[in-house]
Amino acid sequence: MRKVCPNLENEDALETILEVPIPEEMFNSMGANVALRTQNMQSWMKAQTSDKWSSPVILARINELCFLLYHVGSPVIPLQVHLDNLQRSVRDSTIQASTAKYIVQQYIAATGGQPAISGIQSMCIIGHAKIGATAFHLGDQTVKGKSTEEAGGFVLWQKNPDLWCLEFLVSGCKVFSGSNGKVSWRQSSNRNVNIGAPRPLRRFLQGLDPRATANLFIDAVCIGEKVINNEDCFILKLETSQATLDAQSGPKYEIIHHTLWGYFSQRSGLLLQFEDSRMVRMKANVENDDGDGVFWETSAESVIEDYRYVDGVNIAHSGKTSMRVFRYGEQSANHQREIEETWKIDEVNLNIWGLSSDFFLPPTEQKGS
Repeated sequence: MRKVCPNLENEDALETILEVPIPEEMFNSMGANVALRTQNMQSWMKAQTSDKWSSPVILARINELCFLLYHVGSPVIPLQVHLDNLQRSVRDSTIQASTAKYIVQQYIAATGGQPAISGIQSMCIIGHAKIGATAFHLGDQTVKGKSTEEAGGFVLWQKNPDLWCLEFLVSGCKVFSGSNGKVSWRQSSNRNVNIGAPRPLRRFLQGLDPRATANLFIDAVCIGEKVINNEDCFILKLETSQATLDAQSGPKYEIIHHTLWGYFSQRSGLLLQFEDSRMVRMKANVENDDGDGVFWETSAESVIEDYRYVDGVNIAHSGKTSMRVFRYGEQSANHQREIEETWKIDEVNLNIWGLSSDFFLPPTEQKGS
């Protein structure tokens, strides 16, 4: 990952630190030498500024990148993660619920044990990803290949699940999202800030935060078994309650359902796959809602690989997320689109000294929210 950019105007000056590191292959493709690559990168970044958005070509590209980053780069889940809630009695639980609690305990042991994961107070993760997608097409059509594939990098900060911040840069388009424990937000290069209830980032559940994963699935039920990458796995399922769905819905949209599944290896105890499915209705008439609108149904499947120990905690360092997006309803045909992201973690730092809550403040215009 490239973290700095040479200063071409003054050879003796310090190099410029990039806000978000970019993959070396992305930088190397910008020219034959470092000077040319740096100039091209600066020109490329200037082309993404708001005064260039009047160009239909640039605006269409930025909208496309925002769509990809919103759906597969920075999705959130509607469930709150309550820490240190792992000691649950199984006396009044069903067999499925008590089995799930046992599986979660095995997962805790596989990721380093209770003392190790409870010792995670904060983290900083740097990684890179490639995102590819097909164009929207009718549901009964078969589309071969991807219409686009983009490379980028991300930096993820966390101070327990309630406080997190993600910066994700792909081909000049950046999404900045986060939560300060009271509200969550998301902002992209050409869009205003979207504000909602505090929610955890889905990416944490892709093997990056064992503590949040364990606390989330402690309330799940075991619904069976499945083979994932030649490994027998237990399937844990977690449904979002109607009260939570109502609380997470907004004036312009309604979350109809959101279900999560975790596939835990019977051999190692580790989480090998994470899935979720949700349906959202965008209201046609906010003032007089009659149930009509455009429905968006999203199904995502993340295969989690390359677990490595960092300060005694077993954290996944690569994986692939496949997502299918359906759009149908009022004035919208039954369209679908496939999106795929392959990601790799380059650096993990735990318990960042001096990381305060002020680091997770929302954008300026939303601080009073």
